[in-house]
Amino acid sequence: MHPVWQYGHLHWEVSLGASLSRPACSYLREPFQQDLQTGRSSFREFCCPGWLLPCSCLVHINISGDFKLGQYTSIVAGTIVIDAQNVSLEDSSSLNTNALGGAPPAQTSGTPHGIDGAGGGHGGRGASCTKGEGKDEGDNWGGDVYAWSTLSKPWEYGSRGGTTSIEKNLGGGGGGRIMIIASSILDVNGTISAEGGHVGIEGGGGSGGSIIIHSPKLKGIGSVSASGGTGWAGGGAGRIAIDCYSKQKSVKIMVHGGNSIGCLENAGAAGTMFDSVLQSLTVSNGNRSTLTETLLLEFPTYPLWSNVFIESHARVAVPLYWSRVQVRGQISLSEEATLGFGLEDYPFSEFELMAEELLMSDSTVKVYGALRMSVKMLLMWNSKLEIDGGADAMVGTSLLEASNLMVLKERSVICSNANLGVHGQGRLNLSGIGDTIKGQRLFLSLFYVIHVGSGSMLQAPLDEESESDLAPKLQCESDTCPEELIYPPEDCSVNASLSFTLQICRVEDIIVDGLVKGSILHVHRARTVVVNPTGSITASELGCKGGVGKGQVLSSGAGGGGGHGGKGGAGYFNNNLSKGGKEYGNVDLPCELGSGSGGGNSSSEGKTAGGGIIVMGSKEHPLWKLDIFGSVRADGESLEQVTECQTAELVGGSGGGSGGTLLLFLQTLTLANNSLLSTAGGSGGHVGGGGGGGGRVHFHWSSIPTGDEYVPIANINGTIFTRGGNGSDNGQAGSDGSISGKECPNGLFGLFCVECPVGTYKDVDGSDAALCLPCSPKELPYRAEHIYVRGGVTQSSCPYKCISEKYRMPHCYTPLEELIYTFGGPWLFGLLLSGLLVLLALVLSVARMKFVGNDDHSVPTTPHESQIQHSFPFFQSIDEVREINRAEESQSHVHRMYFMGPNKFGEPWHLPHSPPDQITQIVYEDAFNRFVDEINCFAAYQWWEGAVYSILSVLVYPFAWSWQQWRRRKKVQRLRKFVRSEYDHACLRSCRSRALYEGLKVSGMRS
Repeated sequence: MHPVWQYGHLHWEVSLGASLSRPACSYLREPFQQDLQTGRSSFREFCCPGWLLPCSCLVHINISGDFKLGQYTSIVAGTIVIDAQNVSLEDSSSLNTNALGGAPPAQTSGTPHGIDGAGGGHGGRGASCTKGEGKDEGDNWGGDVYAWSTLSKPWEYGSRGGTTSIEKNLGGGGGGRIMIIASSILDVNGTISAEGGHVGIEGGGGSGGSIIIHSPKLKGIGSVSASGGTGWAGGGAGRIAIDCYSKQKSVKIMVHGGNSIGCLENAGAAGTMFDSVLQSLTVSNGNRSTLTETLLLEFPTYPLWSNVFIESHARVAVPLYWSRVQVRGQISLSEEATLGFGLEDYPFSEFELMAEELLMSDSTVKVYGALRMSVKMLLMWNSKLEIDGGADAMVGTSLLEASNLMVLKERSVICSNANLGVHGQGRLNLSGIGDTIKGQRLFLSLFYVIHVGSGSMLQAPLDEESESDLAPKLQCESDTCPEELIYPPEDCSVNASLSFTLQICRVEDIIVDGLVKGSILHVHRARTVVVNPTGSITASELGCKGGVGKGQVLSSGAGGGGGHGGKGGAGYFNNNLSKGGKEYGNVDLPCELGSGSGGGNSSSEGKTAGGGIIVMGSKEHPLWKLDIFGSVRADGESLEQVTECQTAELVGGSGGGSGGTLLLFLQTLTLANNSLLSTAGGSGGHVGGGGGGGGRVHFHWSSIPTGDEYVPIANINGTIFTRGGNGSDNGQAGSDGSISGKECPNGLFGLFCVECPVGTYKDVDGSDAALCLPCSPKELPYRAEHIYVRGGVTQSSCPYKCISEKYRMPHCYTPLEELIYTFGGPWLFGLLLSGLLVLLALVLSVARMKFVGNDDHSVPTTPHESQIQHSFPFFQSIDEVREINRAEESQSHVHRMYFMGPNKFGEPWHLPHSPPDQITQIVYEDAFNRFVDEINCFAAYQWWEGAVYSILSVLVYPFAWSWQQWRRRKKVQRLRKFVRSEYDHACLRSCRSRALYEGLKVSGMRS
């Protein structure tokens, strides 16, 4: 063979004989100054040890200047080492160690045995196109992986592929080794290649070799490859380590497996690319489909890797019995990548996955055993996380924690055939159609918000029946309530010993636009649950297929319906009657599974199941608010198919399953239009099957406000079903189930504790409408009606109000009636009034003679007075007090002020507060205003004076007129007396007027 080394314009060709039998080295040393142009001497050194394969040669270049590989120039050898200031590979140049690898390390199995033509292994396993019985190509592989411990500095040769001939090895050679150390810049525009050998159908492809690149900066548009070779089965890729602070994405780095001619869908496994600066691992298979895995063994604990990227159809396996995968940053799977933990045939392992983020796009994570995952963020896009817990209950529980955010989109699925706990402190979002989290038991806890989007689903248990120890065992033969349904544990931990199949615990808000499905479904320590119009929470058809209320089944007759809240309907076929199941359970606090019914044949075919249990809240931690715009159901199963026996003879149909239980510990409930709460029984099957009995619904209100604090605790516009299922043909329908609620306090009644109707009262605890008793009509006045009281009436004395404001409480009398009844009623009042009127008439007659006579002579008549006899009363004020006679007093004045008003009892006399302009110079305005206030107070009448006038006006009008005139004269006399002798005339500016009390006068007409 003729290894060729081409460098610049120089060309050396060394011919090595294949007959070398002892270790030997050939050295060629030649100074290079023609192309390096560094001004310093540098040398080429070439060594080919004779004990290796003829072409496993070493080329080692160590120069202090720059190394440049010209266009169309290649260095071909088994090992290439370049150490220079700057390294440059021009277009179409190459460093090539393809298929020139030496022997792999001792005690490794990189080269496959046998003549199956399997691929060689190194960074990834070699493919195998041989299928085992009942297995696919992925269960067999060619050469195995090695050199995991030197991942950051790989320096092993690739392995030769397997052969298809006994006589000679026709497999492709393993890739060689390349190390490039550039102190400044590595510019790659050509290729750096350590690929496995490519062969045809005669053998398997060789595995890729090792490449180490150390340079502060890597740039160019070339490629670096340690991929596996193509063959009958593709070889696994090798390993690449990059130590570059700056790396351009235009440099392609490839570690994909080789193509398999014999099985196109199963290329060799991907190798590894380790970034020493970022401390990140990339496994990418270059979009080559494969069933062969790349093994990731022990992960470092110090320093932790930053990131792990699994891309482009790569399949990665962590096969150890126990392993921790921990990185500081993210683990990312994309482009149909697969990450597997454990072995499919031995699903007993336990694994830990710890990272800041787990990002999955069009990819899959498979776990055989149990997974403990702790990340801050889990984002899944069209991806699957599948957990196979096997049959070992000790390792059957997986815990997934995403402390900040967990989002599933585009039909992403998290599935476990064992117990699954999902925890977080932020938001869990199942975005849309196909997004699913399901397990045999499912526990969701500690999230702030859980949003089940339209078309998405939370489910436990799985649809398929399982006899595994991990499948939930329903307590179908017990009619007692499990204590954990009423008093659940506070810690919300995953506990397989509890009866729950799906529990949502310590979550603030739960928003359901999709489907939440479970046999025994419990929402504990939540704040609000909102079921939107497209959403549904269901335990329908997930109860018992037997149970306490199982319907009777005859050998050739139809089955009776299961019983629960109501009796199951009897089945009827061929003149045979099969009884329906019995009624069972506690009406006031139900928590039982619905019962099923069996068909007329002995097999399990045709059996129906009852409804499951849905519990919201608990006695100690009720749900604050439940808003239902969609449906919450625990219906029994209906069987529509016709059942036949083995002789094709028609047999009676199965009875319907009974409805389950809805137990709601609530504070408030909204049941909107077109919404549904249902525990209906299932319909009987053809022919003659009996209908299932209805289930039970119970509302256990936590705190019912009363009195002035009362607010409605329920807004019901939807439908509540507990009806029994219909029977088929002559089969009987099941009885209706029960709807119950907590006993309401005084004043409230019904399931939803509403206020007793107006006109009724309730003074005992209970919910029956009959407890709202009618108020006594004897206590309701003639002109009164009962009124609404917030929180209902709690005493027999019901409050009321008068039908009009003109009537006065408490007897709804008019003012006159109130006066009459104050004095003992109409007869006694009439007698008293008559006597009073007679007495009053006498008094007024005497008073008229006395006071009217005195008034006629109290003021001498003067010509001036005659002019004002038909005027209002007035004041007179003089500037100086003069010695004049009484006849002249009323004429000697500065100004006359007239009282305003008609001088009636309802509208008495009064003076305006502002002084007229004529007297502003002789009075003090403030003092005048105070004077006016006092005068107006004296001029006003007392209330009893008007009352007497009103009574006299009705009974004896002449006496009323006399009464009014007498009170007017008394009022004028009182005003005169006040102004003349009581008032100090402080409003006048004149000192003499104030001193002599002669500045103000009051006069009036005789009438």
